[in-house]
Amino acid sequence: MSEKWTTENIPDLTGKVIIITGANSGIGYEAAKEFARKGAQIILASRNLDKAQSALNQIQSDIPEINAEILKLDLASLKSVHEFMETFKTKYDRLDVLLNNAGIMMVPYGKTSDGFERQFGTNHLGHFALTGLLIDLLLKTPGARVVNISSNAHHFDEMDFSNLMYENGEGYSAQKAYGRSKLANLLFTYELQRRFNEIEVDTIALAAHPGISNTNLTEHIFKRWRLNILQPLMGLMLQSAAMGALPGIRAAVDSSVSGGQYFGPDDSKERSGYPVVVLSNEASHNLEDALQLWDVSEKLTGVNYLD
Repeated sequence: MSEKWTTENIPDLTGKVIIITGANSGIGYEAAKEFARKGAQIILASRNLDKAQSALNQIQSDIPEINAEILKLDLASLKSVHEFMETFKTKYDRLDVLLNNAGIMMVPYGKTSDGFERQFGTNHLGHFALTGLLIDLLLKTPGARVVNISSNAHHFDEMDFSNLMYENGEGYSAQKAYGRSKLANLLFTYELQRRFNEIEVDTIALAAHPGISNTNLTEHIFKRWRLNILQPLMGLMLQSAAMGALPGIRAAVDSSVSGGQYFGPDDSKERSGYPVVVLSNEASHNLEDALQLWDVSEKLTGVNYLD
């Protein structure tokens, strides 16, 4: 694989249908823009329709002739995930790429509308349910892909199924809970690929992480730690959202990738650079945890697939 993979390597995507969750800002916005530039039909899946419309307007100002649509999706609500699926399936009969990008980062303890800890519920369970509800279209679309955006933060925590979602805030740390949700993204990715292999389909699952990029998620951290005064300086030290989007974009469209691969920036600490295959930690490859997480996720969401 090329060590300097850029947007110039994106192939023609005419006829492809691509969903990007959280496409109204950051790396999701950058990915949507590049997919649209190459001719894909893009679906900006967002809980904030005004922000999504603003993002779409920006993309259209740069690329007037695009195929794009906004659909409402709140990953912190299983009801919203089901409604998104129903709406999408009335409009489309194929799905080439599901880019599970949206997420929240290091927020105070709270619960989703379904009673899940917010970071685990949004970052993992919402995307697990969405993928399962769209799995039939993915399987019928030749060469389809699921790409889950994880993070280097997957090193921050481990799976503890005795207190998976820090019930009533017990033991809760915003950083650790975020790390657990990102570890869950990887366990889900690798288990999904194993299940694709078992049924011998050409649909594949991959993961990616953006390194340390200048997005609205880092803005939240600056505010939380009262480092607003340093934000302009740090902004110069972080790689751009456009660079941070490249690992996910490569996983979504590069014809040379293989199922189960994990992409990230190519510098020694994976903080910045061009997208290459990287390694995740040992915990992310724990087969017992992957199976238990899958079982728990099906029970919590009520979404069952690939049985």
